Amino acid sequence: MMRQAGRHLPEYMEVRDTAKNFIDFCFTPEKAAKVTLQPVTRYDMDAAILFADILLIPIGLGRDVKFVKGIGPVLDPLSVEDISKLTIEGAANRVSSVYETVSKVRKNLSKDKALIGFCGGPWTVATYMIEGRGSPTKEIAKRFAYENPKAMDDLLEALVISSAEYLIHQAKSGADVLKIFESWAEGLAPDLFQRLVIKPTQKIVSIVREAGINKPIIGFPRGAGLNAVEYAKATNVTALAIGTDTPMDKIRDQLPSNMPYQGNLDPLALRIGGSVLEQAVQNVINTARGPHIFNLGHGVTPDVKIENVHAVINHIRTGVGNYV
Repeated sequence: MMRQAGRHLPEYMEVRDTAKNFIDFCFTPEKAAKVTLQPVTRYDMDAAILFADILLIPIGLGRDVKFVKGIGPVLDPLSVEDISKLTIEGAANRVSSVYETVSKVRKNLSKDKALIGFCGGPWTVATYMIEGRGSPTKEIAKRFAYENPKAMDDLLEALVISSAEYLIHQAKSGADVLKIFESWAEGLAPDLFQRLVIKPTQKIVSIVREAGINKPIIGFPRGAGLNAVEYAKATNVTALAIGTDTPMDKIRDQLPSNMPYQGNLDPLALRIGGSVLEQAVQNVINTARGPHIFNLGHGVTPDVKIENVHAVINHIRTGVGNYV
């Protein structure tokens, strides 16, 4: 489950409290590896998901990133002039402690468990770099893309190169699967989606494949609507992750033949639990067809109860969830 290692686990909070700040936490392999493994130990998950953050690559590119309590990530907003100053060469090497985390996890993870590495989608990371923090509309970033097409293309290219190298290093360090989180794919006009999401993702996949990495790549264009169909067909990702708002049965017939898809339990149902959660899990099971990886439509939130996660896993594996 996305964000399966996180604040809903008391053992995570124990480790988190020993770090100076969130960035330090991500860049300390012993701690990051430990929390990556925690949900596998507690829940017997089929896969571990690397504990890191999509905004580590901007640090490699020479930008300052902070995580402020109650606000989230905060960056100095990027100007057109700043883009030419990005330190593209060696950006992936400047976050090399992440690869040490991957190696540590793979060494301590059972051979029958997969390890998922990831990066942020170029457009999503670009929105944070341009706007300085998350926003509901991404209007500043979209306006930047319309009004400064050359600068936007240069920024995306920097993110493509560094993110592809980042994924290559993760794969070489032991990641079995790679995932691209395009979390802010929602609300883009089709032509803008093609330019800001599909083309950069195509380039990342191409660079990774040219490096000899043949491991599966999951693409997650969250909230992309019908744009997700073109994404699945055009980017050459191996599998498509789907958000809560996408009908699993409707999109199945529009995807390439036998393409696996992943999703899409409503995280709110996971928070509520009981009969609401039981029905939501069964709905996903009933509507998913073909190769399907059960997951959330987004991430586990801090207030999720541990027994709810256990109930979902038991429901999937045995048909009996023991919901409370």
